[in-house]
Amino acid sequence: MIDQLREELAVDEGCVHKIYLDHLGLKTLGIGHLCREGEPEYDMEVDTPVSEERVNELFDKDIAWTVKDCYKILPDFDMLPEPTRLIVCNMMFNMGVNRMGMFKNFLAAVEDRDWEKAAIEMEDSRWHKQVTARANRLIVRMRALV
Repeated sequence: MIDQLREELAVDEGCVHKIYLDHLGLKTLGIGHLCREGEPEYDMEVDTPVSEERVNELFDKDIAWTVKDCYKILPDFDMLPEPTRLIVCNMMFNMGVNRMGMFKNFLAAVEDRDWEKAAIEMEDSRWHKQVTARANRLIVRMRALV
């Protein structure tokens, strides 16, 4: 599953070998990595180049945190069908655990294995408005589970 997740996220996030501002104006680099305080890149200027090695190092860490965070909000995460786990991981990577945790109705639908309700909750969100193309791809995949 992790290899497929890596491929999907690389497509959805893109890969930029420099520091840039994301759609919210936050410093980001590589494959959707938000620059955090304490990291060397945090104080670097936008457009500062970042090596392939550093991009991969941060992506590996971000994937590990993403999966760990999925278990925080869905304790039976490993019992979900793989397509659902990939969708949830993709959303978690994009939003982070705090924002994802606010998707109470979506999470309840996933726990109930109500894929259509989960898709409706995905569609009816600010997240959908922010990343419409990505969200629509994930919604189609969620509905395919019905």
